[in-house]
This record gives sequence, C-alpha cells and structure tokens, in this order.
Amino acid sequence: MNGLIFLSDYIRITRVFVDLNSRSLQRGITCFSICLQKQKCSIKLYMIPTTTVAQHWMLKTFASAGSLNAEVECQENHISSGFSTSNDFRRSKTVADSSSKPSDGVDDFERQLQELFDEVKMMIKMGNKNDAVDLLQANYEFVKEQINAGSRGIEEAATLDIIALGYMAIGDLKSVGFILNKLDEVVENLKDDEPLLDSVLIHMGSMYSALGKFEKSMHVYQRVIATLERKHGKGSAFLVSPLLGMAKILGSIGKATTAIEVYQRVISILESSRGAESKDLVVPLSGLGNLLIKEGRATDAESLFNRILSIYKESYGEYDGRFGMALCSVAHVKCATGNAEEAINLYRKALQVIKDADYMALDDSIMERMRIDLAELLHVVGRGNEGRELLEECLLITEKYKGKDHPSSVTHLINLATSYSQSKNYVEAERLLRTSLEIMMKSVRPDDSSITFPMLHLAVTLYRLNQDEEAEQLTLEVLRIREKAFGKDSLPVGEALDCLVSIQTRLGKSEAELLELLKQVLKIQEKEFGYESEEVMRTLKKIVFYLDKTGRKDEKFSMQKRLSVLRMKYKQMMQY
Repeated sequence: MNGLIFLSDYIRITRVFVDLNSRSLQRGITCFSICLQKQKCSIKLYMIPTTTVAQHWMLKTFASAGSLNAEVECQENHISSGFSTSNDFRRSKTVADSSSKPSDGVDDFERQLQELFDEVKMMIKMGNKNDAVDLLQANYEFVKEQINAGSRGIEEAATLDIIALGYMAIGDLKSVGFILNKLDEVVENLKDDEPLLDSVLIHMGSMYSALGKFEKSMHVYQRVIATLERKHGKGSAFLVSPLLGMAKILGSIGKATTAIEVYQRVISILESSRGAESKDLVVPLSGLGNLLIKEGRATDAESLFNRILSIYKESYGEYDGRFGMALCSVAHVKCATGNAEEAINLYRKALQVIKDADYMALDDSIMERMRIDLAELLHVVGRGNEGRELLEECLLITEKYKGKDHPSSVTHLINLATSYSQSKNYVEAERLLRTSLEIMMKSVRPDDSSITFPMLHLAVTLYRLNQDEEAEQLTLEVLRIREKAFGKDSLPVGEALDCLVSIQTRLGKSEAELLELLKQVLKIQEKEFGYESEEVMRTLKKIVFYLDKTGRKDEKFSMQKRLSVLRMKYKQMMQY
C-alpha cells in the first residue's frame, strides 16, 4: 500500500463540541436493583434514559459489583476492547522482534495507522462525526481497491481493522459488521507470524463480542491465543488481552465454570509477571468477582474486591477517588451477602471519598447510580427517610445542571414517587408522577413507549387513591401504546393487562372479561418466565378464583391441580 488518506488530504473540518458518551445510551430502562440475600426487596428504583423505552420488562436484575466497573472500563478498553491501538501495535512489534526485526516500512505503517485512528477520534471529540465517517469511507475505498487488485496482506488487514475501530467509536455497528466480514476474508489466509496480526485479531475478537457474535469472537481469540502460546509460552503476559476477552464471552454465554478458570489463569500470569500488588490485576479480579456474584457466589467474590481495595489503597491512598470506587464495589458485595448495615456505611464512605477527591462531577451518571443504589438499600432496610434524602439530592443536582424540566429529572421524580408510595403518601406520589408525565409529554411523541412508564405508575397510584376511572383510562392508553410498540404478546403488555385487571375488578367489570384478560397475561408470562415461575403461580391463583366465580368447574379443576403443584414446589424451596 502507498499510504493512508488523512484529513489534510481530504476534507476541511469545522469544530463543534459533541458529547462522546451519547452513543453509549441504551434505549430502555436500566433498573439498578440492590437485593439482600434471602430478603425480598420491596422497592425498585430506576435510571431512565430520555430515549424510547425498549424491553425493560424482559430483563431480570441482580446485584452486581458494578461500581468499580467505570474505573475498570478504562483499563479494559486498553487491555481487551481494542479502542486503544498504539500500545497494542507497539506490543505487536515486540512480538515480531522475537522472530524477525520489522522493517522501517512496517514502523512507518504503524505510525500511519495510529495517526489515522487519532485523527478519527479527534474528529468525533470535536463533534465532526460526518467528517470522521467521510475519512473512514475514503480509506475504505482506498483499501478496497488494493484488495480488488490482489493485495490481501497484513497492511490491508490492519487498515480494515483501524477503519472498523473508527466506526465502532462512532457507534455505527452496521458498518463495523460489514468491515469485519471483509477483514475476516483477509486474515484467514494470513500466516500467524505476520507482524501486527495478533493486535488485529484481538481487536476483531472484541468487536465481534460487541456485536453479539460470540462464536466468531471465540474463534478469533482461540487463534491468537494459540499463536502467542507458541511464540512466548503459556505463562506469557502477552496472553492477558485475548484471555480476558475470551473470559468475558464465556461468562456471557453461560459457561461460567470455564470463564472462572480463564480469569484465574490471567490472575496467575499477572501475579507471576507483574507482582501480587500490580494494578493490572484489577481488571481480571473485577471480572471474576462480577461473574461470581452473578453465579450466586457473593461470599467468594468478597475477597476479590477486598483485594482490589487493598491494591488501590497501596497505589493511590485512602483519599483517592479510585479507592472510593473500589469501596463502592465492596459495598455491593456486602449487600449481596446480606450485610446491609456494613454495605450502607461503605457506600456513604465511598461517596464522600469520591466527592472530597473531586474525582468526578456531582452530576456524573456513575455518581448518580451510586446514590440510587444506596437509596434503594436504605429503603430495603426500612430507612426510607434517609433514602428519600438521597433521591431528592439526585433531583436537585439534575435540576441545577440540566434545568428543572429536563427529561433526565423524570428518573428521580419517579423514584421519589415510588418512595412516597412505599410510605403510603400517595398524594405526594401522584403530584410527582403528574410532573414527570408532563415533562415526558413535552419531550417525546404522544405514542412514544417511554411515556408509558410514568403513565402506568400514575395509574397504579390513582388506583390506590380510589380514583379508578382515571386509572383505567391511563392504563388503557398504556396498553394501546405498548401493543403498538412491542406487540400484543409482549411482557410490557402483560404488565399493563395485569394492572388493568385489578382496576376493572373494582369498577365491577364482568368476571368473564377479566378472566380473558388474565388468560392473556398467563400466556405472556409462560413465554417470558417459564411455566413454573412465581409470576405464573400468582396469575394462576387469580384465574382459579374467576373460574370458580363463573362456574367453570372442569377448567377450574385442571388449573387448581397445576396451581397446587407449583405451591408445593415453592413451599419446598422456601424450606431450603
């Protein structure tokens, strides 16, 4: 290849600021739920992006050691995600040095790759996303000509890799997938000892994983791991990046046992090469800890997060923001093991350390998430007033930095309403929910599914205030919007139907109509939760009641028998 196309050769830019984090916003509601072991949570607090609500109701939540993830994420991006290229390429040069010294041409090509990627990142940072796309497309057309002319070497592969990483940084996953397909055709014919190839393969593995193509990601990681093991041995630190990538995939696809083994291997490699107190251990320790919590092994995870805390204390001291982040993760683990009071104390200390260290802005989404986690935990242990103070603080911070009627405040208005509802103050909950609904109606289309979340909350609150007619109208509107957005057999629709049954029961609707609605709810729950779930058991109980009221004895007998089996099952589970 004769070189890459750069901005100076292609297009003049204008500099406009853009929030890079906007691409990471997910469509939907993310529920941060703190659940004590062997104790049911009576309150759920939410983080609601201002974009359209997707299938929140199809996600189940679990306590995770996620507070450290923001700190770890920066290291993971360097170690395994492929968004930082310079060190990876330098490492590849070192790998190549062990067999043959790279030519000056390869050195120059590495520099050009890094310059191209840096230029794309700078464009995105300055708000010139379209210019970045134009630059990436120009380079793609250039390398495509080389490939069509018969050149399918490491230079073409590395260039396609950088282009794919550029599109990943922009958030254009469709283009990433297209480029990866082209890249795969090139690398499958390259010899394993090609310079730069290990970095290209690691980037590919990470991008395939981000696209949810876990099988392809695993295949790529297995190839680069085998290559590096042949060159450097099975205990080489060069293996850390692809092994971490593989461990994350294994955990995602349900192969927890194998994932744990891989994480432990990474930890062993780093302990041998960097020392037992190395900061590089934070990433695998955190990954393993999160996985253990997910698998219900919070007690085993606790020692891992305590070790991270010790590493950060030794490296940065007890007043550094990173130490505060680690404290928050230990609080998550304490919570998962049932030690609520200690978890609360650790949370408070962590938030104070982060604030005093000025480690992140007060309105940072990570700080917001920590406050909500702590507020939820305080509600769970019966300290609702303290929890509400934190939720009010979240609302005041959002209003101060983003404005009083900003859509971001809806999150905190709903959370506060949930808190007041738990304390039976439905009048204040109604006021807050009406405010949140008004804000949403100004921010999105009338039929946007995101509007149904505060709307259904309001309907339930009005039901508790015996304002059944308005509650019914709101619920019917929620049902209409959700059926259009998600389909009649979706879980969001099932949730609305369940509420509608309760409201219409008190309004005196016919038992036959209510029974049909409940059967629809049951069908949805069986599909989403399974035939033996607790949700199904509760709905079966209602159905049996209405079958008895309507005199359908034969149908009632079969349902009653099924309900009895489920009750026995859950009674036995509670005994254990």
